[in-house]
Amino acid sequence: FKKQGLDIKLGSKVSAVEVKGEEVHVTFNDGKADQNLVVDKLLVAVGRRAATNSLLADGTGVEVNERGQIVVDDHCKTAAENVWAIGDCVRGPMLAHKGSEEGIAVAELIAGKPGHVNLDLVPWVIYTEPELAWVGKTEKQCKDEGIPVKTGSFPFAAIGRAVAMNETAGMVKVIAHAETDRLLGVHMVGPVVSELVAEAVVAMEFHGSAEDLARICHAHPSLAEAVHEAALAVDKRAIHKAN
Repeated sequence: FKKQGLDIKLGSKVSAVEVKGEEVHVTFNDGKADQNLVVDKLLVAVGRRAATNSLLADGTGVEVNERGQIVVDDHCKTAAENVWAIGDCVRGPMLAHKGSEEGIAVAELIAGKPGHVNLDLVPWVIYTEPELAWVGKTEKQCKDEGIPVKTGSFPFAAIGRAVAMNETAGMVKVIAHAETDRLLGVHMVGPVVSELVAEAVVAMEFHGSAEDLARICHAHPSLAEAVHEAALAVDKRAIHKAN
């Protein structure tokens, strides 16, 4: 992203914005100190809330929390009898695929069948160039929770298909439990990782291990080989890079 001229400030919080003539003056804290930035334009793309203010009539029995979200249980059922809620108006990420899966799960539950959405394994994608995608925990989250981890990563620059596509920026990182080898998180940045992350979601839904990913035969040449190699790298067994 730096090669594209982008300066991304992670872990930063904007505290003030002021328009002065043709300029926008932004004050933000980067976690260490207040910083000032002068730009031509400011795009606000955060701060979404559930739009439930006029959705519910009084006395329905449906509860709403302080964030405006409808309160539901693990099966999207509200406190009111025979009332369910899904999507952006309930807890969890505001993602279309999450809401869609919740809708399917609720329909199955109403029909008397089992239905469930694992919010811990909802895939996230940022459609930039290159793309970013991930599922599960970050290494920092694991450490903050006291979970022992081991990690492996592999660059797309060492993947033949990526070289042929001239899309070599990025990598795949696999996070596994240091003792059980169970997959805890998979993070990617690179070409079409929005498609590659599905493999990690499937593996984690079935409580797979890094070894499971490492033992699966991946087609060559393919971008998915980066997932394979990153899983091998967890135990320092990657084939096409030094361990």
